[in-house]
Amino acid sequence: MQAIYLIRFGEIALKGDNRIFFEKMLKLNMRKNLGVKNARILQRAGRFYIETPEEHAAEVERALSHTFGIVGFSRARRVQKDIEIIERASKKVIIDMIAAGDIDPDSAVSTSFKIESRRTDKSFPLDSYGIACRIGDTLRTEFDFLTVDVHEPDFSLFIEIREEAFIYGSLRPGLGGLPTGTAGRGLLMLSGGIDSPVAGYMMAKRGLKLDFIYFHTYPYTSEEVLDKVRQLASILSSYCCGANLFVIPFTPVQLRINERAKPEEITLLMRAAMVKIGTRIARRRSAGCLITGESLSQVASQTVESITFTGSATNLPIFRPLIGLDKEQIIRQARTIGTFETSILPYDDCCTVFSTDHPLLHPHMGRMNNAWENLEIEDLLKQAADSAERIYFHPIYGEKQANQTD
Repeated sequence: MQAIYLIRFGEIALKGDNRIFFEKMLKLNMRKNLGVKNARILQRAGRFYIETPEEHAAEVERALSHTFGIVGFSRARRVQKDIEIIERASKKVIIDMIAAGDIDPDSAVSTSFKIESRRTDKSFPLDSYGIACRIGDTLRTEFDFLTVDVHEPDFSLFIEIREEAFIYGSLRPGLGGLPTGTAGRGLLMLSGGIDSPVAGYMMAKRGLKLDFIYFHTYPYTSEEVLDKVRQLASILSSYCCGANLFVIPFTPVQLRINERAKPEEITLLMRAAMVKIGTRIARRRSAGCLITGESLSQVASQTVESITFTGSATNLPIFRPLIGLDKEQIIRQARTIGTFETSILPYDDCCTVFSTDHPLLHPHMGRMNNAWENLEIEDLLKQAADSAERIYFHPIYGEKQANQTD
């Protein structure tokens, strides 16, 4: 038995002459996320369909729920373009919805519905309104707990007349956004905290293809924190059609900063060093931007003055999608995308281990530039970037061998 899924996309439809490019990327990304070799992806007049053997239905649904650019999808019944056959199929869809718990026939209150019909094949004898009336009357007669409400129905039954007829009920929501890769490539500065994974997710939703970078200060930070970051990278890669994690040996850089900087300057100088190393990796990966999880005034290094200084360490744009969100908003999003429980594992990263109790809140640019020059650190930054370990994460199978790339 074959299962067929009808896929809807939203923002892509507004892309005008560029729509073909976005549709091709969406199809490519669905194929990457599927991992089902005998699944067929079909495109017909503003819709995608996926056809797969029944035993792979759960894998297909997982893939569709992790692919940006899809606003909704539904298991559909595909039948001949005959109104009596469509009537029978519509009844079966209602029965399926009852079995799935989407409709409660024993409810004390009647359930209202609406027929949403669309006819792209104008040779079909009934127009969209005629189809809706015919099927609506059939269902209302067959199921006495159903009533018609075209304004605020409890659910809709969708009927599309194309090369064949497609009937489907509950539309499962997708992630929306734009297909991964349609907006270029970015490098996410991934820590072990709550914020940066959410920031990466938000920019991936706008079409950025992501790589990740993590700064490891062994033995001052444990291998457990690196494992934690790898887990976060694996979760994020499932939304990003795969991704590379670059692990930077940051200890020599961190020790130089600790030796030559004043305690209150250490955090800002450390972040500037990370930005400079990130810029080197970004250019090697043809990434056009850096991404951070900064939220304005959440911590001392995220005041306007602090952000100005760390941002001056690169000529790449730094995207900060969380800049106006508070912590509770960020936590809610982290729970939704599945990174929260991993992010709160109790392992400190280098930002925590080497932080001071009284960092600068409103640093003066001239003072910080002088402090940076005193570090004489450029050679160490280059060595750190050149020594990066790359780990590839597959969107389905997780961490893979280092010789694989995306």
